[in-house]
This record gives sequence, C-alpha cells and structure tokens, in this order.
Amino acid sequence: MDPDWYAAWREEAFEQLNAKNTRLQNEFRLGSWPRYDYDLKAGKLLFSEEGVVKVVTEIQIAGSTSGEARNWLWAWANSNLPGELLSDAKLVRSFGEKNGIDELAQPYVTDTDNDLEALGWELAGAMVRICNALGAYRSPRGEGGGLYLILKNISWAN
Repeated sequence: MDPDWYAAWREEAFEQLNAKNTRLQNEFRLGSWPRYDYDLKAGKLLFSEEGVVKVVTEIQIAGSTSGEARNWLWAWANSNLPGELLSDAKLVRSFGEKNGIDELAQPYVTDTDNDLEALGWELAGAMVRICNALGAYRSPRGEGGGLYLILKNISWAN
C-alpha cells in the first residue's frame, strides 16, 4: 500500500513533466525534428535535420514499456543497459524504498489501466521530479512499447 500522499504527488509530477516538455518543445523544437538518435555509450540524445545535429541532450534512462508483457521495467533492473546511465533511476528506487512506494522500488510495474504509454509517462514524470530533470523523451520500440529517457541538460549544437 502506497503512502496517502503518493497518488497526488505522482499526478503533480506528471503535470510538471508536461509543462517541462512543452517548454522543451517551444525552446528546442523537441518532437518536431525529422530524426533523433541516442548514443547510450556517450549518454546523449541527438536531434537532427538533413544530416546535421541541431540539439544535443545528456540523458539518463528511466525505463521501458513492453507492449507484449504490458508492463514497465525500471532501468536499474535491466542488466542490458549501461550502468553510468542508471544513477538517476537508482535514486528513484531509493526514494521508493525509503517512502514505501512499491511501483518505484520494484523492478516491474504492471499496466492495470490498459494504457501502457500513460504508465510510462507517469513513471518517467516521477523520475523527472525526484531527480529534478529538464524533461523526458520516449523512443518507440517495435512491439508497442517505448524507451523513456530523462533529459539532464540540453543545448543547441554548435
């Protein structure tokens, strides 16, 4: 059972994420670039147009959703991901353990509302709030899921 305050806190985190992502759309045109690439070794997400990188972000990985399994897997529980991009996700796990919030402290969160994308954005929002990040980005995956990346800083490419 989650603490009484958590549902409202998570909803606020989601609203804050939407406001932060709207600001990033307005200032850096996120969501409108024809191409993006992420480099998990370098910890960067790059947005480009006609082969020219326009916006560079430093990232941490929040987690991923699986359309097949209908769940979320926290990045800290995924052994396939590079450890240097998991420090913020580990902070979320610690926050969940300290406050008795199961969905932040357990590796998997099941999609009970039949809206997998909303679940991903809500949990990414919790991470953005806990880690004071700039926003989040979802990279679609083949089977209807997504990889959720947390934006730590952002700048125009030189």
